[in-house]
Amino acid sequence: MAAGHSVDSVEPGRWRRTFDQVMGRVGGQFGRAEPRRTAAQYVAGLLSGTERKNCWWLAEHAGHARPDAMQRLLRTASWNADAARRGASVD
Repeated sequence: MAAGHSVDSVEPGRWRRTFDQVMGRVGGQFGRAEPRRTAAQYVAGLLSGTERKNCWWLAEHAGHARPDAMQRLLRTASWNADAARRGASVD
């Protein structure tokens, strides 16, 4: 995919399968379902064609009324970035 293009233009089924595989590997970093789901929504928003990439806009893209869940993910969620890059889960 060329730089500057959003994933919205990629074949939806293929994109969804790839996204789910990646988030399945990274999702193991989060001990609870809520931050795991919010992380997936956050990343999907970052990859979308959404004009701005801040918590308000990403929350709106995810269907949230407020940015609280996105902000909580960034502010307080506990996860290991190195392990996420390796695709390992939290012990």
